[in-house]
Amino acid sequence: MKGSDRPLSEAYDVALLDLDGVVYVGRRPVPAAAESLAKARAAGQRLAFVTNNASRTPSAVAALLTEVGVPADADDVVTSAQAAARLLAERLPAGSAVLVVGGTGLRHALYAQGLRPVSTAAARPAAVAQGYHPGLGYGLLSEGAQAVAMGALFVGSNGDLTIPGGDGPPHPGNGSLLRVISAATGVEPIVTGKPERPLHRESVRRTGARNPLVVGDRLDTDIEGAHNGGADSLLVFTGVTGPLDALTAPPNRRPTYLAPDLTGLLVPHPEVVRADGGHRCGGWTAHRAGAAFTVAGSGDPYDGLRALAAAAWETGTPPPAEALTEALASLAL
Repeated sequence: MKGSDRPLSEAYDVALLDLDGVVYVGRRPVPAAAESLAKARAAGQRLAFVTNNASRTPSAVAALLTEVGVPADADDVVTSAQAAARLLAERLPAGSAVLVVGGTGLRHALYAQGLRPVSTAAARPAAVAQGYHPGLGYGLLSEGAQAVAMGALFVGSNGDLTIPGGDGPPHPGNGSLLRVISAATGVEPIVTGKPERPLHRESVRRTGARNPLVVGDRLDTDIEGAHNGGADSLLVFTGVTGPLDALTAPPNRRPTYLAPDLTGLLVPHPEVVRADGGHRCGGWTAHRAGAAFTVAGSGDPYDGLRALAAAAWETGTPPPAEALTEALASLAL
């Protein structure tokens, strides 16, 4: 965990922002998101919206962002479909046929890279590109499996096993659907979305970022993806990850900064220092004694969380959740 004596909107030239759980949930804006992003832009930080969802075009994503109070255009959006299309364009001759097991977002991305989307294995495609689409049916999955079995390169836009289900349980995501073709053919796909590197590279390439900050709500996609891309990260707690999840994260899923929401872009982040046999941040100090953790102090409770995280992350082995529960409860986040 790092400290920053400047607001993160001034310390990093581009914020690479996840969408669902960070800027909006479903079609509902996350509180304080629009205002925080407007202030970050006013401070000179450029914003890019990076999504694993390959079903929507960048224009459609930009329209939804604008609807929730965050003005954006298509050039501000980077999708896993674009990362998949880039990877295929780098490996295949221009004009190559690619069987699309997915929707409009993936087709548009392939067209933009000079590739030719097709829908049947009879077209002898050089590759199969699969991305999430709510209307995906057996017919396209079967065509994709046939093409892969005949030697087509198999690329998946992302490997998320689930997607948010609104107010209900999660729905199957593209990672689950990739299992259909993989199980039928024995071929594992090349995955381009978070946490894999191609989408991060695509984001940096499109934005020209020199010092990007990845902002997300998921440890297994956003934060791990930042690690894989060699970038710093900010974890916000407006989506699927809770404080206890962060405290018990393995090393490759530990964020650089913690904040309740996107207001974390607008403030400095105090450094965590070793003091009094523990870890101190702001007015809080966390101690580890064997398998037990304590935290005491006053002030911003998120400084207490940062101190507690530093204590929990002191070794590579994550502590058990039960060792942190009482200390975390004392912060009353």
